[in-house]
Amino acid sequence: MNILIAPDSFKGTATAALAAEYIATGVAEVLPDSSITTLPLADGGEGTAACFSGSSITLPTTDAAGRLTEASYVYNAETCEAFIDIAAASGLPAVQDNLVPTTGDTYGSGVLIADAVSRGARRITLGLGGSATVDGGTGILVALGATPMNKEGHPLRQGGAALVDFDHFDTAQLNIPAASVEWVLLADVTAPATGPTGAAAVFGPQKGASETDVDKLDQALATLCERCGIDPERPGFGAAGGVPIALTWLSTMLHGTEDAVHVLPGAQVVAQSMGLDQQLAEADLVITGEGSFDSQSLTGKVTGMVLELAERAQVRSAIVAGKISDAPAGVLTAELIDADVRTQLIDAGRRIAAQF
Repeated sequence: MNILIAPDSFKGTATAALAAEYIATGVAEVLPDSSITTLPLADGGEGTAACFSGSSITLPTTDAAGRLTEASYVYNAETCEAFIDIAAASGLPAVQDNLVPTTGDTYGSGVLIADAVSRGARRITLGLGGSATVDGGTGILVALGATPMNKEGHPLRQGGAALVDFDHFDTAQLNIPAASVEWVLLADVTAPATGPTGAAAVFGPQKGASETDVDKLDQALATLCERCGIDPERPGFGAAGGVPIALTWLSTMLHGTEDAVHVLPGAQVVAQSMGLDQQLAEADLVITGEGSFDSQSLTGKVTGMVLELAERAQVRSAIVAGKISDAPAGVLTAELIDADVRTQLIDAGRRIAAQF
């Protein structure tokens, strides 16, 4: 019997690799004769960069609140490609004590990008999940030397809310090599930039935005899109608080086209690079999971993608999560119990194996 364990990370409690290991331990206790393969995955959020090969680079930068921190990314010198998680420097966990939905920015992620280019990177793959910001990617541009200005020619304050007054970028100090790279943007959601299913409306409250904040941020992103010539309804452009908006404008400004920007579904790209299809072809059961499973998990997330591919391959599937709602019919489930995460995930593995 072949069992494949392919979870996402359990945000703030276990990496995808640890979650897979713990679940496998529980499964092995119940089904000791089974062949168990672990395949930790990511969807563009936390842990995406670690799914790719290269050397880990760590350097000082700033978090979404502008405080000094350290963050890491993966650099592959052979392919001249850097793999960077927006969550590494601009992620939500680092500012849980000081949520900054209207004033937080992605400047710290831009520092990582500039460093990667200084090492020779010509392609930047950005995992867009898990950000604490709704700044349209303007913080990254500031780090690369493009300053957002109002119509009077004054620099804007940092953060997404200030973009209601955005008029243009001052590119006099632009880091041309960094700005001209090829961008691969791995979106963990299909949300557009604005509107009722956009970056502010859907994800703003998770980042601490009030109803008033959401309205202001939505208006701000609409202004940024209008000034940058970006369709605010494009799927995926709401990822990471609208990061694709500013980067698409930047690349188009330099190259004349959007050809150097690729907004792709993160879960599918990571799964392809990890050989998920081939692993599923040999599996009798696949177990996936994340911190919380609900209807959003079926819109570009790891768990939804694994379940879809498993159904297509006619492989039995199971979900492990802290809380589970809206699980598809016929899928085995195991919610985590109140204990330390290692104990919970091992026990969940036991329960799924017993059900199977």
